[in-house]
Amino acid sequence: MNEDFTIRFATPADAEIIFSLVRHLAETTGQQHRFRSRVEDIVKYGFSDEPQFEALLAEQDGSVVGLCLYFYDFSSWRGQLGVYIQDLVVDGSARVRGIGRALMQEAARNGRAQGATHLRLTVEKDNETAIRFYEKLGLRESSNERIYTAFDDDFLNLVETP
Repeated sequence: MNEDFTIRFATPADAEIIFSLVRHLAETTGQQHRFRSRVEDIVKYGFSDEPQFEALLAEQDGSVVGLCLYFYDFSSWRGQLGVYIQDLVVDGSARVRGIGRALMQEAARNGRAQGATHLRLTVEKDNETAIRFYEKLGLRESSNERIYTAFDDDFLNLVETP
């Protein structure tokens, strides 16, 4: 592992780069049709008085080459706080340098400092590269859970149906 990079918390001035990295993730995983975020959304939800997520950036030679966007969740069954990684992105040119691992470790350390006891994330079922990476880090697929979603009209129907 070559540690010629640094990790830091993102600031409001980084909203554009966060947006770009998340958009890049959507594109490289073939999910660009699902990407609707705007820079304004990153600013509003990440850098307001009550931020809904935290973001770590990895920098190498003065350029941002990685992102870990995460938030805290609560497990009512465990009775404990956890870290949920929403997005982990490392530029292709900077991979195999330990940046992804370092970003996840820093998110876990930050979570631990807040009292978190576990980490969760989801991965697209056909993203074999990410699956191998997470398994190499010791993460395991949950065999007893399925993720269900309600987006767009389905969400509105849930909200509006008596």
